Amino acid sequence: MLGAAVTTVGAIEGVAEATGSITKVFSGALSDLLRRRKPVMLFGYALSACTKPVFPLASSVGAIFAARFVDRVGKGIRGAPRDALVAEIAPPRLRGAAYGLRQALDSLGAVLGPLVAVVAMAWLDDRIRTVMWIAVLPAFVAVVVLVVFVREPARGQEGRGSRSALRRSDFARLPARYWGVVALGSVFTLARFSEAFLVLRAQSVGLSAGHVPLVIIAMNASYASLAYPSGAAADRVGARALLFAGFALLVAADLVLAAASSPWPVFAGAALWGVHMALTQGLLAKLVADTALAELRATAFGVFNLASGVALLLASTIAGALWSAIGPEATFLAGAAFAALAALGLLGARRGPGHSPQSQR
Repeated sequence: MLGAAVTTVGAIEGVAEATGSITKVFSGALSDLLRRRKPVMLFGYALSACTKPVFPLASSVGAIFAARFVDRVGKGIRGAPRDALVAEIAPPRLRGAAYGLRQALDSLGAVLGPLVAVVAMAWLDDRIRTVMWIAVLPAFVAVVVLVVFVREPARGQEGRGSRSALRRSDFARLPARYWGVVALGSVFTLARFSEAFLVLRAQSVGLSAGHVPLVIIAMNASYASLAYPSGAAADRVGARALLFAGFALLVAADLVLAAASSPWPVFAGAALWGVHMALTQGLLAKLVADTALAELRATAFGVFNLASGVALLLASTIAGALWSAIGPEATFLAGAAFAALAALGLLGARRGPGHSPQSQR
């Protein structure tokens, strides 16, 4: 609506997500230092909530960039301590299911949000600024829920010990298997890019602005419905098979999106995209929790997300450049090629991280 080029959209999304990922390193380290999760999470959720009114008020791309930037900083602040808290609350044998449930509920919200947007756009005659005001309320409700209902476990069981500050030597203490998970997550993220390109693809085949959110609904509906069973499966079977299936589905999604010439294939591609996310995102979080030291768990999540965020920045920037220079087909074909190469690399590895259900023991 503000006239931004596709390359600008890719850069905004990439920089915003990468910034959030960089922030996770520092928030994770602070959470480990304090041995507290909730206060850091609360600040992150509150910061994101305060950015929501900027979006309907924005009159320039710069304002959107600034709001998106601060919003992702808030997401980065809360992300690592939240994921560490999940690991501390859930029994180790059920961590895959726990992360799958978290992803499922997160995606359920991402289904309901765009669905409300579609209904509101129709009801309010496509007045998008008015519709964006609706998103302000749940952001602040989330802060209230965190304050009132979330409880931390008593300190001293996992993560017992005195720590004065994060030291460079702490990173060296993280085991080689953890760094293997970081490398795997980075390669996987390079094979995909921001979901903003799904919205752009829907627009490129003629879907109206009022119906574009349906594409995100399709993606998150498949993500939400399969995230929990996929996470539960990760507690029982090896990670390699699930990761390979995720790569294969990403290739399929990219090929469908590249070939799309009408809205329906875009919906199908978005649904496949959601399935690949369901198979992989909770699993990667479980692998981080399983391989990191308990007293450095939030830091470990921060480093993992930093590496993935840098990869997402590269992927989204390249995707935007390909889209502008050649077209949307080239963007998704390049994604399919990279995902296929990553899948072949996973097959060629003798032992992947979390190669068996017993590897977390």
